Amino acid sequence: MQLWQKAKNMLTNATYATFLRPSKKVYAGLYDAALIIGGSLLVALCARVRILLPFSPVPVTGQTFAVLIIGTLFGAGRGSLSVLLYIMMGAAGLRVFALGGGFAVLFGLTGGYLVGFVAAAYITGLLAERGWDRRIGTTLLAMVFGNIAIYAFGLLWLCCLMGVNKTVLMVGLYPFIVGDLLKISLAAVLLPSGWKLLGYSGLDKSKK
Repeated sequence: MQLWQKAKNMLTNATYATFLRPSKKVYAGLYDAALIIGGSLLVALCARVRILLPFSPVPVTGQTFAVLIIGTLFGAGRGSLSVLLYIMMGAAGLRVFALGGGFAVLFGLTGGYLVGFVAAAYITGLLAERGWDRRIGTTLLAMVFGNIAIYAFGLLWLCCLMGVNKTVLMVGLYPFIVGDLLKISLAAVLLPSGWKLLGYSGLDKSKK
């Protein structure tokens, strides 16, 4: 019974990455580094999944989904570091952004969204560390808060470049709402389902 309670407490206070993290410090450090690098590469890969809209300079990409998932799976620290490394790669000139690479893209129209990715990964990771990814309802909320962070930074930056007007919402918000809702819904189904598998496969046996 004590073993089961200990395992249950660990599940309650852990992200997926923490739950699977090796106990030895050497392996744990390599594990963290691998996750951060792998997460940055995943965001870069998802940037290749893009749809250029004729009425918006901001493309529809798979980055948002990758950022929110990485934050939730990795936690606030590892998740935000993964996205920060991704941005550093792009700033260094690697063509990992949806519109290429370099400081011209980073400080261009999509720059605010890129900065918002870091905040989104941190927020969703922080909420996941508090168990928000265990249920569909709270997972939805965590993803919504992460998306709000992305939109807040992205739209604020667009306002700085284009001025405060309705055009900012037309090119930087409205085209992405439906797609983001679909991504959030998918994450809200998958993440709690994964915890059920981890929480009740094997651990239930220790309860008996």
